[in-house]
Amino acid sequence: MADRNSVRAAFFDVDGTLTSGRTWKGFMEYFRQNHLRRSTHYLYMAYHYPLYFLKKLGLISEGRFRAPWAANMAWFVGGYSLEQAEQVWDFSVDYLDRYWRPDMIGILDEHRHNGDLVMLVSSSPEPLLCKTAQKLGVDHFVGTKFEIKDGFYTGRSLKPTCIEGYKASMARDYLAGKGFQVDYGGSYSYADSIADLHMLKMAGNPTAVYADESLIEIANQNGWKTYPPQENT
Repeated sequence: MADRNSVRAAFFDVDGTLTSGRTWKGFMEYFRQNHLRRSTHYLYMAYHYPLYFLKKLGLISEGRFRAPWAANMAWFVGGYSLEQAEQVWDFSVDYLDRYWRPDMIGILDEHRHNGDLVMLVSSSPEPLLCKTAQKLGVDHFVGTKFEIKDGFYTGRSLKPTCIEGYKASMARDYLAGKGFQVDYGGSYSYADSIADLHMLKMAGNPTAVYADESLIEIANQNGWKTYPPQENT
């Protein structure tokens, strides 16, 4: 039985869960439209595309591919002041406007209106995630932190990257640090990727959202909900 002073939480991944698009595309579109950081873009793709093909071949995990992809986005804002980077974050969040899933936003709003603690948990850069949370009326979030020195981004991210098991541990650490006593057994989690398994397992009521076949299979094996509901065949 949960402590009467504990709170029930609802944890949401963002890309592929609350959106049908990818945050990183809006992030990179900012630099493309403004003709900035072209050499950084070429270096970024040269580094990560081999990892992409290794993932497609099944030689590395989804998380092993996604972790450096998220962490190395810090390269693009290296040398930018906090004020300069605000334009990047604002553009990236506005880019998502065409990709929000209204049904999932409705589920998030329902949790919020029911008094649940709603939290975004994403590998996205934390300043960008902060803007996303503000847009959705969400107070709590954890993402990938970019290193800052003397008011400027260094081009490096701080470990750990908010991916795989770290999504769950970072969310727990954040809530504990804020003094929340969370009824995890009565809580909810929503995610679309096999890389989010730890986050899904963190709550007693996980839902695989717009998930691929591998995650659907695991959800079915564990008796988890899937959304949209699967049709009987």
